[in-house]
Formats: sequence, structure tokens, C-alpha cells
Amino acid sequence: MAGSKFSISQLGIICAVSASLNFTITDACIKFLSGDYPLHQIILIRSVLALIVTLALFVPLEGGYRILRTQKLRMHLMRGLFVVLANSFFFIGIASVPLSQATALFFVAPIIITLFSVIFLREKVGRFRWFATVLGLTGAVIMLRPNSDDFQVLALFPLLAAVCYAGLHTMSRKMGGTEKASTMSFYVNLSFIFVSIVMALSVGDGRFGNSDNVAVQFMFRAWVWPQSTDLWILGLIGLTSAMGGFLIGQAYRLCEAALIAPFEYVALVLAVIWGIVIFNEWPDLLGILGIALILSSGLVVVWREAVLKRRHRATLLQQR
Repeated sequence: MAGSKFSISQLGIICAVSASLNFTITDACIKFLSGDYPLHQIILIRSVLALIVTLALFVPLEGGYRILRTQKLRMHLMRGLFVVLANSFFFIGIASVPLSQATALFFVAPIIITLFSVIFLREKVGRFRWFATVLGLTGAVIMLRPNSDDFQVLALFPLLAAVCYAGLHTMSRKMGGTEKASTMSFYVNLSFIFVSIVMALSVGDGRFGNSDNVAVQFMFRAWVWPQSTDLWILGLIGLTSAMGGFLIGQAYRLCEAALIAPFEYVALVLAVIWGIVIFNEWPDLLGILGIALILSSGLVVVWREAVLKRRHRATLLQQR
């Protein structure tokens, strides 16, 4: 590497860290607006703006509008459903519990993916990944505190989001490497727009929003015209959502998952920072312990995958 040029690995890492930054900004903005607007209104505005950015910028960069034609429409729609559910559950969670707690609970997704790989893909899992699974689930239980007065049922929503995300990841393995990052982003945003419009037409009048439950209010409160002071936040949500989706797709396209995955955990650190700076949410000792266990479990999985891949390559080289 010479001058200011980046290697492919460095570029992939920069994309992953930048994606995490964009995603956590999106999460913080949605949490900030969750007391004034219904979730489906925020998601519709976000998805329309993200779709515009994708079509105007990312699709032309990756080969033009012909890449939107696909032979895997059903899989894209199924993937879109998983993403819609994962996002909905997660955003309901962050409206109700601290941002750092919701983000940490969502990051048990790699652990759930391990379980799904055994159940649905018949993959063999070694003792290291089982250890990481137990470690991560222990961290999740600590953060949920089921036997404590601090337990919140709404904290289960980020876990449900993680389950949906794991289902998405498991299904995506069967799609192969034929689809561009912008193509997948296009169909995901179409799915968001369709579901949000259906929600708006069916419950957008707010008739189901009269409740003391924060999650119910966020899901079903009436649509309102955005205040002028909130327009820039909604615009930022659309921009960061589009940027994050494209950048994480590029990161995994440029580099191996084992290299990129650890840098996604930057989002955990950023979530703690945004929680403190914006919402004055300071994690207590148990919260920090839970975050540390979940973070450690994910890094153990990534490390083990890297070791196995190196061994596999060495075996292939010996056989030549």
C-alpha cells in the first residue's frame, strides 16, 4: 500500500465501522422521535428517503438500473419481511428501554444464528461456538433480569428482533452472491414502504393508540404532520439508513465475514455513548456485565470462524 490508498481489507473495515455509526445514529434519532410519531410513519418517511438515495446514488454506482431485475423475487420479499419484523421489534424496544440495553440484546443474533444453523441447516457446531452461545445467552439473561423488579417485558422486543434477524441471515445464505448490495437494499425499502402504507391505511387514525403502554402508543398513535424542527431529523434518518445499508453490504462484499463481523460490535460502544450523551442513560454494573458477555460471545464466534477457515485453507494447499 502506498500513499493514501487503502487496501481492500482496510476499505472493508472502514465501511463496516461507518455502517455501524450510521445505524446507531438512525436508532438514536428514532428513539428521540418515538414519543411524537407512530413507528410506521417514521419508517415510511425513512424508507422513501432511503429508496431515493439508493436509486439516485448506489444503483448507478453498481451497474445501473438493470441490476434491479432479479430471478429471486420471492426470496427478496421474504428477506424484506424478516427485515421489517426485525426493525419493528427493535424500534419498539428502543422506545421503551435504554438504547445500550436494546442494542446489546439485539447482538445475541449471532448466537441465535448458531442455533438456527444446527436446527435448520444441519451444520455441526463445535465446543467453542457452544461456549460462545452459553456466554451470550447468559449476558442476555443478566440484562433482562427476569427475577428482578427491574425486569421489563418490553426488553424482550430486541430479542425478538434478533430472532428475526437470525432468520434473515439463515435464509440469505441460500441466496448466494448473485445480488448486489443496492439490489437488496431496493427490495428491502420497498417492503418497508408497502407495510408502512398498509399500517397507515388500517390504523393510522390512532384509534388503537389510547393506551398507557409505551409500545402500544408508538405502534398505533395517529399520524401527524411533522414539525419543522423534526424534518432535519427525519431526513437524517433516511440518509443514515441508506448509507448504513449500503456500507455494510459493501463491507461483506469486499472482505470475509470473519474480518468484518468484529467491527460491527462498534455499534454496542456507540449505543452506550449515544445513550449517555443524548438520553442520559447510564448503564449500571449489571448492564455493563451483560454487554461485556454478549460482546465476548460474538468475538469468540468470529475468532473461531477465522481459525477454522485458516485450517481449511491450509488443508487445501497441502492437497494440491
